[in-house]
Amino acid sequence: MAALGDFCGSVFWNSSLLDREDADLTLCFEQTVLVWIPLGFLWLFGPWQLLPLFKCHRKKLSITKLYLTKQVLTMLLLLMALAELIFTIVEVLGHHHNPAIQYTNPALYVVTWVLVFLIHDSRRFTIRRDSAVLFLFLILSVICGVFQLQTLIRQAIQVSNKGYMRYFFLVSYGLQLLLLFISVISDINSRGSKVWGPDMFHVSYSMVVKGYRKPLEMEDVFELKDADKTQKVLGMFDKHMKTGVKKAQWELEIRQRKTKQHSATNDYRNGLSKTQSLDVLVLREKKQKKKKDSKKDYTKGWLMLAVARTFSRNLLQSVAFKLMHDVLVFVSPQLLKLMINFVSDPNDYLWHGYFYALLMFVAALMQSICLQQYFQLCFKLGMSVRTALMAAIYKKALTVSNATRKESTIGETVNLMSADAQRFMDFTNFVHQLWSAPVQIVLSILFLWLELGPSVFAGVGVMLLLIPINAVLVAKARAIQVKNMNYKDERMKIMNEIFNGIKILKLFSWEPSFQKRVEKIRNQELKGLLRFSYLQSVSIFVFTCAPFLVSVVTFAVFVMVDEDNVLDAQKAFTSISLFNVLRFPLAMLPMVLSSLVQVSRPFFVCQERLEKLSVFFLPGCAVRFSEASFAWEHNSNAAIKDVNLEIPCGSLLAVVGPVGSGKSSLVSAMLGEMENIKGHINIQGSVAYVPQQAWIQNATLKDNILFGSPLDEARYQKVIEACALLPDLQLLPGGDLTEIGERVLTFMKLSGIIPFQCCSAPGGPHVFVQCLLCWFLFQTRILVTHSLSFLAQVDDIVMLVDGKVSEKGPYSTLLSNGGEFAQLLNTYGSQQEGNPEDEATGNCHDILCNYGSITSSNMSLKKALQGKPKEKEPVAEIKGQKLIDKEAVETGKVKFIMYTRYLGAVGCNLTTWIFLAYVAQAAATIGSNLWLSEWTNDAVKYQNMTYTTAIRDTRVGVYGALGISQGLFLLAACMLSAHGAVRASRVLHKHLLSNILRVPMSFFDTTPTGRIINRFAKDIFTVDEAIPMSFRSWLNCFLGIISTLLIICLATPYFAIIMLPLGLLYYFVQQFYVSTSRQLRRLDSVTRSPIYSHFSETVSGLSVIRAYGHQERFLQHNEKIVDINQKSVYSWIVSNRWLAVRLEFVGNLVVFFAALLAVFARDPLNSGIVGLSISSALSVTQTLNWLVRMTSELETNIVAVERVHEYTEVPNEAPWVTLQRPQSSWPNNGEIRFVNYQVRYRPELQLVLDGINCYIKSSEKIGVVGRTGAGKSSLTNCLFRILEAAGGKILIDGLDIATIGLHDLRQKLTIIPQDPVLFSGSLRMNLDPFDQHSDKDVWYALELAHLKTFVSSLPEGLSYPVSEAGENLSVGQRQLLCLARALLRKSKILILDEATAAVDMETDHLIQQTIRSEFVDCTVITIAHRLHTIMDSNRVMVLQAGKIVEFDSPEELLQQHGVFAAMARDAGILGNQDTAL
Repeated sequence: MAALGDFCGSVFWNSSLLDREDADLTLCFEQTVLVWIPLGFLWLFGPWQLLPLFKCHRKKLSITKLYLTKQVLTMLLLLMALAELIFTIVEVLGHHHNPAIQYTNPALYVVTWVLVFLIHDSRRFTIRRDSAVLFLFLILSVICGVFQLQTLIRQAIQVSNKGYMRYFFLVSYGLQLLLLFISVISDINSRGSKVWGPDMFHVSYSMVVKGYRKPLEMEDVFELKDADKTQKVLGMFDKHMKTGVKKAQWELEIRQRKTKQHSATNDYRNGLSKTQSLDVLVLREKKQKKKKDSKKDYTKGWLMLAVARTFSRNLLQSVAFKLMHDVLVFVSPQLLKLMINFVSDPNDYLWHGYFYALLMFVAALMQSICLQQYFQLCFKLGMSVRTALMAAIYKKALTVSNATRKESTIGETVNLMSADAQRFMDFTNFVHQLWSAPVQIVLSILFLWLELGPSVFAGVGVMLLLIPINAVLVAKARAIQVKNMNYKDERMKIMNEIFNGIKILKLFSWEPSFQKRVEKIRNQELKGLLRFSYLQSVSIFVFTCAPFLVSVVTFAVFVMVDEDNVLDAQKAFTSISLFNVLRFPLAMLPMVLSSLVQVSRPFFVCQERLEKLSVFFLPGCAVRFSEASFAWEHNSNAAIKDVNLEIPCGSLLAVVGPVGSGKSSLVSAMLGEMENIKGHINIQGSVAYVPQQAWIQNATLKDNILFGSPLDEARYQKVIEACALLPDLQLLPGGDLTEIGERVLTFMKLSGIIPFQCCSAPGGPHVFVQCLLCWFLFQTRILVTHSLSFLAQVDDIVMLVDGKVSEKGPYSTLLSNGGEFAQLLNTYGSQQEGNPEDEATGNCHDILCNYGSITSSNMSLKKALQGKPKEKEPVAEIKGQKLIDKEAVETGKVKFIMYTRYLGAVGCNLTTWIFLAYVAQAAATIGSNLWLSEWTNDAVKYQNMTYTTAIRDTRVGVYGALGISQGLFLLAACMLSAHGAVRASRVLHKHLLSNILRVPMSFFDTTPTGRIINRFAKDIFTVDEAIPMSFRSWLNCFLGIISTLLIICLATPYFAIIMLPLGLLYYFVQQFYVSTSRQLRRLDSVTRSPIYSHFSETVSGLSVIRAYGHQERFLQHNEKIVDINQKSVYSWIVSNRWLAVRLEFVGNLVVFFAALLAVFARDPLNSGIVGLSISSALSVTQTLNWLVRMTSELETNIVAVERVHEYTEVPNEAPWVTLQRPQSSWPNNGEIRFVNYQVRYRPELQLVLDGINCYIKSSEKIGVVGRTGAGKSSLTNCLFRILEAAGGKILIDGLDIATIGLHDLRQKLTIIPQDPVLFSGSLRMNLDPFDQHSDKDVWYALELAHLKTFVSSLPEGLSYPVSEAGENLSVGQRQLLCLARALLRKSKILILDEATAAVDMETDHLIQQTIRSEFVDCTVITIAHRLHTIMDSNRVMVLQAGKIVEFDSPEELLQQHGVFAAMARDAGILGNQDTAL
């Protein structure tokens, strides 16, 4: 002390200066400690800011005016410090005795300002030129300088002619203030202005301002940093995940060995034990699988560990900020205690009150900064975890084995990516409460002990009693939540099936049946949700009452245990403040535990990977099977058995065989899609794969053909020509730039879409010759085919029977052998079109050469195509080119009608009662607080009087009654709101489902499935869970703030004046934020849909993606669309922090002014009302922030109602049933008449059928032919009114079908579609979903469909479970089931829409045989690719460009030598028919 006094030339510390009304610090203390604190901070952290000068090799950024201003001010400060130092040295040289401090401090400042100058210069290497260290240094310097400034001003007033050195300080202090003001303005390089960085709170301001001025678009949202992008996050997570899984597998193997040893000792018959599958590691537990060895099961632990290791830095930083915040939380109650003492003591110095008020403001400010930094880190962690999980799920979906994939449907996995990943994100936002809440509880009890002594243990006892209640509630909640998740999965699975098979539902009028299925599951889900909400209400009741029960029991014990114990304001409100601190961890802990329960529902991110160890890519022959046996599932029967097969390089091999013989399995085994039992397969080179069932991406036709390959225009045109696509492309409005929807199967050619056997009659032989025989002349080709006419042209044929190679050899050899192949050919060969031998006789070399100059017949078509818009040319979009419109984003404020619509779904009466219950709870809260305030005044009122037990008991009893009443009112409000929320969920979902099943087919063609699924997944989840919670929280916060402000105004009426500017500031900030936040949430919803659409699309085409080896490309695309979504999510998170910092500042001002006004008006106030006012103000900071958060949350969540309502307003197709209903026996005859009929797919497109006039007689068999795009399928769509007429009409038995309901029409027609669509459920449900037929009828239909033997052999019979899309049945069996459906319907009119295009000849023969025998009295319209199927028709209709060009008997048409005769000639059957004639 003395040394410092000598150093300053004055006294360092004088405590007497503080013990007076005008307190002050010594000048020495101000010039040493208060100067050295900011300087020490800068010297400690400043040098690290110079690292870019030495490390960065980039060029310095340009000089800005802001940077120049800062440097000029820094130079001026440096010059001032130098001037002061020189002046002092001159005085010393002039024999003036100046204390050492006068030249030490200027010297320190010289070094400091040089350091500041260098830091400013080093920031030119970075995107953000500002420095947080410099900013904090300037704040510290200015705050510490305030004390010296006021001391110098006092000295100047008292001694007018002393101290010229003060001028140096005043000028320097002014320059520092100016530099601080300039530093507040963010200086960011334009090069990085669109990327989030460390300056997010500065950057977010510009985005919030932009969002206030206009609705934000994705182009306005800032880019993510590289470290936050999916690729980087997934890479880190994947590395730690693999380590965790390996450890889990190692532990599992140890357990398996122990189990095996244990089993071996118990099993005397043999020493074998069943080994557990690695599928134990599958995180989604199935109901039928019992959990084993739960004590040491890594299925939950490893995932949390992987997350912790991946984001360890974030976790540690957030722990540090949370710890600082938790310490600061307990500072405010102690300051409140000092403030109450100050008000109670009239002799206390006034400056103490101002000092306490300032300390409360500073403590609250520091608390806010720490809390917001903590929240920023936590929300960023949640976003990163969500990114990692979504990307990991997608990546595993690309590599998971087929057996494991069947365990989880597409709907269930989409649910993982939507609801479950979101739950995990929500949990990680508050994960630190797991340790922070207990710490806060312990500290609260410790401080309460210091206030109330042993009485606090009464409160602790109450809390301990609440623990088992909490345990019971959590256990019940877990059980309900797990069950509800299963219901949700089941519902999403059915919804996914409905949308994928919507056309079948419409054609068969099955919408009501599936609607009932969904609503039945939905009702179970809502019952569970209601039970969960009731439990949540009880939980809220218990934990709202908990702090109050603890306080009332503690106060009661405190005053009753000893008569000398008097509850004064200091003890009561300090304790109440501590109880308010206690309220948050007590409320949060069960919520976090509940979230932990929900996220313990696991993911399949570590499921068994695809096993390709049995498939080797080695040189040698093209393909070699060596004793290869493969099965579809682990431990199931082999589908491919002991195959030994060699396929030479460059050969053309055909694989044939009856239904279920293993043809498709053979190809799948080559692609590594099956489980290896024994043997292996060698493959030389890469593989290209064309699946039996079409897989089309939601993209342009050109993108589907290129499939990620670079565009070579010349080669691309040759491919188009080889695949006979030129005539089809000419019909499309956008040419090859026309978008293809998920269900549009118009473009069925080999060029990357579907096999050629499904091509139209003239197209199939052309594609076979041009592609397989010529284009792929030097490649090895494996053709799995049902078209026997092509077999003479192949090099080798493999005949499969029951999974084994029955025969192998050239066509002539097998035919002469007289084996099974010869029998197959003799049985069905006569039904085939003639082989393309004539076309194939030409030299393939010549054909390939001719590709350079496209054949003359197609030259004009090519020219026409070249006239279409090219991708790189910025031309206007042609009508019809764009199929999938960009999802609409609502802009501006959410319409108030959306709130009323939701509340209307809740119910007007119920809404009123909920509001009244919350108001009653708020009133009871105010009453209990005021009563407590009066109670504490008894300590002064009865200071020298006897405090009777009657008065004491009255105080305790009324306080307890008011507390219990507020709890009961809250319980009633929560129960009522839970009931209302479930009611609203039921109504909104019912309206959405009912309407979406009634919209026309064109809506599904132009809307991706993921977009619709998003409404039923994320938006319905929001309606179910998020909106009710937002409404409850908003109402609670609003009434809580009103109560607090009323109490503060009651204590200090002048606060009402301050409320006006604070209210305006609050409103201004809220308006700024809400408009931005609302739009960001809308963008979040819109950018989520492509993620789910892409995922569904990927899973559907998984075998194709794997075969082409395009997993990496699809992964990159997924990462791209996830990043786009994360941009909006991250921007929303940062905007929340932007809001919170400003709102908490408003709340801190409320605390400051409440305390300040209490200091101003302390004489008329009693300590009780002051304690109540300030303790209420301390709680208002978080409540203010929460209110705006909840306002925004409610508005952004209500967007879900807006989005659901959008799909309830989609225009419907015609009514299912109208007043004009046909007779039950209609149609009696099955006569069909088209009268000048016209139709188009969408209003902006051209007519696809133009002026159709024809009459089809009763029981007539009509064949419809024409090349792809001629309008064949459109004709069937018109009969079912899938497409509505643009002109003309269709009459069935004289009745205009446009005048009756759709179901009345469709139930009287039957179709066997080209695509055999089945749904998950029983086999019987797929045949008769309405249970209209007896089992006898169903078995008879199966017998006629040649499936009775197969179904009888199944253990479950008609109850046999059909998997999603019927994957556990072969294509032929699925098609025969569709035939059984038709037989059950017994309609007078039957339509076969290319029903046998993709099935083998045996199935084709069975279908044709049944149709000829069972539908002999019916009108049958057959749309055919294979001309042989319609050669026995009464008449054939030939369509071309939407018009009937020929319509007569096949014999007559063949003699006319017209279009049909040319098609027959191309198909090779004209000669045969001529001979027959």
